[in-house]
Amino acid sequence: MNKLELNENLVNHYIDLTTKAYNKATPLTEKDSEDEKKLNSMLEMALDYLNDAKYFLSNGDLLRAYGAINYSHAWIDAGVRIGLLDGHGDDVLFTLP
Repeated sequence: MNKLELNENLVNHYIDLTTKAYNKATPLTEKDSEDEKKLNSMLEMALDYLNDAKYFLSNGDLLRAYGAINYSHAWIDAGVRIGLLDGHGDDVLFTLP
């Protein structure tokens, strides 16, 4: 069994993957609806965790960077999974409904 080692390249890979997911997913909510407010909150959390991951990485804190980027992607993935975001059929970036 291969052991996965946490390193800067791995964290950067997931930052890139999550950035692609953030940019690809598009809202499925109606303007000024309650769902749009919920989605905006979810996307704000995703962006905050993405920025946290970059901050932690820049400070050499790989463990927190890795954790933060996974939280970020989870927020985006959840939006797709519950139907607030369109993942455009991409089952690599998202867990599709």
